[in-house]
Amino acid sequence: MIQHPAILALMTASLIVSGLLLYAGWFGIRILKNWDLASGSELQLNLERRTYLIATIMSYALLFQIISLFLYLYTADGLHILFTGAMCAAGTLQVNSYGYPTLILKLINCLLAGCWLIVNHADTRGYDYPLIKPKYVLLLGLVLLVLAETVLQFNYFMHLKGDMITSCCGSLFGSDKPSIAGELAGLPYRIMRPLFFSTMAVLACCGIRLYLKGTGGYLYAVLSAFAFVVSLAALISFIGLYYYELPTHHCPFCILQQEYGYIGYLLYATLLGGMISGSSIGLLMPFRRRPSLAPYLPGLQQRLVLLSLACYLLFTALVSYRMLTANFRLGG
Repeated sequence: MIQHPAILALMTASLIVSGLLLYAGWFGIRILKNWDLASGSELQLNLERRTYLIATIMSYALLFQIISLFLYLYTADGLHILFTGAMCAAGTLQVNSYGYPTLILKLINCLLAGCWLIVNHADTRGYDYPLIKPKYVLLLGLVLLVLAETVLQFNYFMHLKGDMITSCCGSLFGSDKPSIAGELAGLPYRIMRPLFFSTMAVLACCGIRLYLKGTGGYLYAVLSAFAFVVSLAALISFIGLYYYELPTHHCPFCILQQEYGYIGYLLYATLLGGMISGSSIGLLMPFRRRPSLAPYLPGLQQRLVLLSLACYLLFTALVSYRMLTANFRLGG
């Protein structure tokens, strides 16, 4: 199983990213200990030169870290045919105890990587490296999480065996199952449907206010995170039912398959894009008054709020279109 091309590619790339992050983390510790822009020492000059190289390396490494979430899901879905009982990635990830923890860490690292890239982009616009220490503190936390993810992913793939029996998504995401997945599937659509659309409406109003007046950045960041959670819960609770046109199929993974036009990848990408850009607005709020960033940061936050709104509204539009055109209706 370990010789599967997709598995080998993922593991090799993860090792490379982990190595690059370790190097960047070691450099980040030096930055946090020795950075002094007022100093003209040789050490300071060396740190200033190296930080450009590190930022470039991290940009590519973290971009792959984001993409690896989708590659992991694609690989898990493609492997389901090898396991008795599996119908999609849900069953493949259930084969051993490492599958879902790896997925959760990949999701967290994807969000943090996106936020780091935006913070780094803002830092490069300031002439005095205004975000140098905050971004390396964030990077050190990301290093630990990515290393943990690499270990979990390695164990997950190493413990895969073709003769293993697993569960199908119907049993994992059944509304009558005493589990988190079952609880999400059992959320009543009469509550989740209005909650989902009202959350998107409030988010849009807050985003427009932030764009026009430049106020409410923290509120928008919190609402963006809340909309992300609500959207994932709604996808399992009732949105997926319209794509499957079945009243009992709540799986969030089958929607990634060719049978449904791989629409799941677009849905998840829009949610991640909305969450990353929306949350980054809150991360940047404390630095709006930095002299070197004051002329630039408000404009960047405006672009971020437009990107976040575009992602969430595209998700809402895709969902609404499917609800209107599907040969399936939920009562009430």
